[in-house]
Amino acid sequence: MTTASEGAELTRVGPGTVMGELMRQYWIPAAQSSELVRDGAPLRLLLLGEKLIAFRDSAGRVGVMDHRCPHRCASLFLGRNEQGGLRCVYHGWKFDADGNCVDMPSVPVHQDFRDKVKAKAYRVTERAGLIWVYMGARETAPPLPAFETLLVPDDEVGVSCIARDCNFLQALEGDIDTSHFGFLHAGHIDPADVPDDHPIANTVAIRAPEYHVADTPWGTQYAAYRPAGPGRTYWRFANFLFPFWTQQPQGEFGEHVHARAWVPLDDHHTMYYYLFWRRGSASMARPRPSLKGGKAMGGGTAAPTFVPNTTDWLGRWRLAANESNDWSIDREAQRTNAIYTGINNIHTQDQAVTESMGPVTDHAHETLGPSDLMIARTRRRLLSAARTLRKTGALPPGIDDPEVFRGARSGFFVSDDKSPWQEIYAKTLAAAVRPAAPRQAAE
Repeated sequence: MTTASEGAELTRVGPGTVMGELMRQYWIPAAQSSELVRDGAPLRLLLLGEKLIAFRDSAGRVGVMDHRCPHRCASLFLGRNEQGGLRCVYHGWKFDADGNCVDMPSVPVHQDFRDKVKAKAYRVTERAGLIWVYMGARETAPPLPAFETLLVPDDEVGVSCIARDCNFLQALEGDIDTSHFGFLHAGHIDPADVPDDHPIANTVAIRAPEYHVADTPWGTQYAAYRPAGPGRTYWRFANFLFPFWTQQPQGEFGEHVHARAWVPLDDHHTMYYYLFWRRGSASMARPRPSLKGGKAMGGGTAAPTFVPNTTDWLGRWRLAANESNDWSIDREAQRTNAIYTGINNIHTQDQAVTESMGPVTDHAHETLGPSDLMIARTRRRLLSAARTLRKTGALPPGIDDPEVFRGARSGFFVSDDKSPWQEIYAKTLAAAVRPAAPRQAAE
């Protein structure tokens, strides 16, 4: 059971919090690179409870800084992005991408003190179509994590993002809970209607898998397993990777290369980033045998619908289906079992259930069971690392040793191997399709 005090430590991410300080040790995805253009309008960013401004200067450099001008705290969102810097419209003070004050036109030349003024700015890099921010205090920023998706050319990486109105932890935990798939996404599917060679055949035939769970160098891992005929086992491997990444088993293990971030905007809002290797194949993207009766996983294949982005702090990448319209639930489809949930689309189904828990789950109301072993293990791992960082300064996994993340892969497969489960994982990973030779993962 997670106590109230433990829940608070796990879910609060602002400056000075235990979990917030842990996350500030890592590079954090903050926006898509395409959201900023040279000399274009500044972008409001909410990240770990801090209100920030991002802009791209005339040379293409990205600056990310506190939205308050260090002069009189007017918001730099109103600023003029011009000639290599962002100029506050209140008194004309101008700041470059590093936060340095480069012009102070409202002050007489002989009283100019621009060299003593600096906006609070964070270090930035770009990789795989994303803008990454380092919010930690180290003089030298750590390397980027060596995910397989970050070790290939940027044009081989696909990226998408979706805002979610709940705490990062409950959103993340949906990705490391495989038993919900047979209900939330496929509860309306009769096992008799699924061809034997379909990826979900074993998932809907046995909706209550058993688990192995363990700590790993990158975080935690589960292996869910079910019998798959005489002498054979259906495996689903998934990972939690520090500090907020997941790899879930939505594709064939041998070629499914991806990483999913659940970035806390504040305690009550999260931005989901999905990075995938385009040359790999997710099971959802390739042609599959049709299910009898015309049913489909998640109720259909329609992509989620977005509302137009706005300039609000929480105005980016928002779904049209949300709590205000009951996530577009169709009660008739639910009643007739056309869609188990009545909600179309797998991601929207996940979003609905995690947002329905409230902004932050009250863990006192939980009753965890055997299918929640991975969730309990991951909470303990996160909390232990965050507390150790605060007490001793010992860095959590993957900061100075980013290569540990290369050992993480998720996916499903059927095997007749009777070795211990971690040996099966290692052998299957060794035989898997892997991206080309690693590129430099650090800046």
